[in-house]
Amino acid sequence: MKISGILQTIGIFAVLGTVVVSGQAVDSLADLKAIETKTAALGEKVMPCTVALISARTGASGSGVIVTKEGLILTAAHVTDGAEEVEVVFPNGRQEKAKVLGSNYSKDIGMAQMQGEGPWPFTGLGTSEDLKAGDWVVAMGHSEGYDPARTPPMRFGRVVSTGPGNFLTTDCTLIGGDSGGPLFDLDGKVIGINSSIGESLDNNNHAGIDGFREDWERLMAGESWGELQLNPLANPERPVIGIMMGYELRDGGVPVEQVTPRSPAAKAGIRPGDVVRSVDGVRVRGGRSLGMLLAKYKAGDEVKIGLQRGRQMLEMRLVLARQDQLFKELGR
Repeated sequence: MKISGILQTIGIFAVLGTVVVSGQAVDSLADLKAIETKTAALGEKVMPCTVALISARTGASGSGVIVTKEGLILTAAHVTDGAEEVEVVFPNGRQEKAKVLGSNYSKDIGMAQMQGEGPWPFTGLGTSEDLKAGDWVVAMGHSEGYDPARTPPMRFGRVVSTGPGNFLTTDCTLIGGDSGGPLFDLDGKVIGINSSIGESLDNNNHAGIDGFREDWERLMAGESWGELQLNPLANPERPVIGIMMGYELRDGGVPVEQVTPRSPAAKAGIRPGDVVRSVDGVRVRGGRSLGMLLAKYKAGDEVKIGLQRGRQMLEMRLVLARQDQLFKELGR
């Protein structure tokens, strides 16, 4: 979306009442103009470091963002999949080479390193953990590949939901070529990387920047792991409690069919026949609901599980485990 259209977009919501932007209430024309000015300044700041990535080996293309003066690029794992080197094209047409580093395919995150001499244009990192539905964001990328006739478009939008796992969803309009491009907060800090694009073009997944932080050393070392499914619930690193679920009940909840040995559920005293009713006070409606709720946490987080055991209602606290590590310990 062009910057000149931002004021009109926010204005639509303003007639419905007070708007909250990045945690601040916006209830006057002056506030809206200030946001438009801030977003225009954001574009000038981050445009030079939003790059197109092209692989001569695979023919794939996408986007990325430079986040250090030494030329470290963050992108999506599926953009650099199968490539050892990529061509980096800057908005001004400058072309350089970058070496592909590591990738975590389960989170769809990857890194590359500029090979020429710096310093390079770059922008800083924000955080994705504290994002909430309704927060305003700006997505960028080289839509349909690098185009010398225009700079990377800026798409203004909102966070629709956070989770499951490391992913978040926005209504920023994205198309092919935007994959791997940056998602910014209104301070111009990278809070995510464009991942999978929805069928409607305005319901898209982004890999949260905190997922990069968790895997930073392995990615920098050039390790590649995980499975590229673009399905957050299939992420082998997702947090679990360690139960096998039974058939869903009409009134909601998840029956416990089996309890995995040495799992968080086993350590907390959950038994077969129990029914999981809530997670930290949020109602569990079924198996997928339980998975979505747990995926908003990280392995190592403590959660409160509401259980029904016969006619008795119980609450148990347990520390979530990573699915792959739990099964590794069990030799599966």
